Amino acid sequence: MMTLLIGTNRPDSNTRKVARHVEEVYAGLKVPLRILDLAQLPQEIFLPSSYAEKPKSFRPFADAILQADGVHVISPEYNGGIPGVLKYFIDMLKFPESFIERPICFTGLAAGMWGGLRPIEQLQAIFGYRNAFIYPHRVFLPNIGDLLDDSGCLTDAELLERLQTQAAGFVGFVEKLKGVKLRSAR
Repeated sequence: MMTLLIGTNRPDSNTRKVARHVEEVYAGLKVPLRILDLAQLPQEIFLPSSYAEKPKSFRPFADAILQADGVHVISPEYNGGIPGVLKYFIDMLKFPESFIERPICFTGLAAGMWGGLRPIEQLQAIFGYRNAFIYPHRVFLPNIGDLLDDSGCLTDAELLERLQTQAAGFVGFVEKLKGVKLRSAR
């Protein structure tokens, strides 16, 4: 099973809107997908005591990573970097087993012209440190406000095709690395 990680907790975020498209792509590929939306993190994970002992309400988030054959991270750019909640989430996960030899894929988005390049490069360094297998085909969505229509749908056919190509390639990457078959015959 794949896990799609929505790397912000901002309400009604553009990241969540892009994630809906990525969800549809995986559904079209017939790949089971678990969604981890950081907007749904339990509030008690933010208590200082969580460093010593994780609250039980955090367990489904940790398990979603530990049980994932691959993790597709969608991250916005906030102030030239990754959202603080995404870094905190990564820090709260078990070390080293959460990401060691786990395939990871990245999609970045930003209001600016670089499309989330800076946070994705930061994430590559973090996940490299955690010994993850980094899928090299990244997708960047620049000027995200111009790419979404009033209903939050991506309107650029080329970008939709790039998301499709990225997901299909990542599925193949995970299947080869992990020796699993992700695509179901449903």
